[in-house]
Amino acid sequence: MKTMWITPEGLEKLKAELDHLWKVERPETTQKVAWAASLGDRSENADYHYNKKRLREIDRRVHYLRKCVDDLKVISYTPYQEGKVMFGAWVEIENAKGQKFRFRIVGGEEIFERRDYISIDSPMAQALLKKEVGEEAVVQTPTMQMAWRVRKIEYEK
Repeated sequence: MKTMWITPEGLEKLKAELDHLWKVERPETTQKVAWAASLGDRSENADYHYNKKRLREIDRRVHYLRKCVDDLKVISYTPYQEGKVMFGAWVEIENAKGQKFRFRIVGGEEIFERRDYISIDSPMAQALLKKEVGEEAVVQTPTMQMAWRVRKIEYEK
């Protein structure tokens, strides 16, 4: 089951995308569809078919975003989180081979287009939750098991 949490910054990004789609892209695409339809025969009109398809994609995304924005719970930083890996934390980890990674634990809606964000629902995040600096987390994935030591925990305040 997907955790319906989001950071305040993540919610603002989703709202900005929704606003852009609704106020900019949809009106522009609607105009293109109307223009292409005015040319007559739609059966072989590539502009008409492409923009109708794009309009459906925009409408689908707008519908999804509106539902998301209503259903998501914004989780802001609180001093209670300090010193422990919790939602919204920037975490630096290292394994026995010396591999280091730094990422932020966020909601599933925030991980797209960000290589340094992981979902709260991922095996890595679940293994790290409530750990403190110096503690080890064993991450179990479908293919392997690996131990990671927490090196640093930071929060955006």
